[in-house]
Amino acid sequence: MNSLEEAKQAVIDDFSMYDEWLDKYEYLIDLGKNLEAYPEDKKTDDRLIKGCQSRVWLDWTVKEGRIFFQADSDAIITKGIISLLTSVYSGRTPEEIAGDDFSFISQIGLKENLSPTRANGLVSMIETIKEAARQNCPKSEIVDK
Repeated sequence: MNSLEEAKQAVIDDFSMYDEWLDKYEYLIDLGKNLEAYPEDKKTDDRLIKGCQSRVWLDWTVKEGRIFFQADSDAIITKGIISLLTSVYSGRTPEEIAGDDFSFISQIGLKENLSPTRANGLVSMIETIKEAARQNCPKSEIVDK
């Protein structure tokens, strides 16, 4: 598995291949299409991310000190966004996730190129992923950026 920095740089590199945001949206849609199937029985209210206009479900398990995310959305671009986030952060330690600044999102210009409601949803997705990490961090290891 690549380091977190390598995974974030790969996303930056992937997005830099496209000049137009229309092409970047297409790339996001493709990411969503490749998202691992999410079990219907896990599409419950307690797994819904609050603050998203569309419905986004996020679930996680911790195995051998690492968090593995599963996600889905009922909207195609939102599904791509959550796919992007889970591909970068799934399999990382809670400390890595809780201590990360998620700045690669700014570097690819994602938030600035989303509608205000989708941008708010993106922030909610990031906060939910960070909260999952904080819940699974030893108390002395929590670093919030």
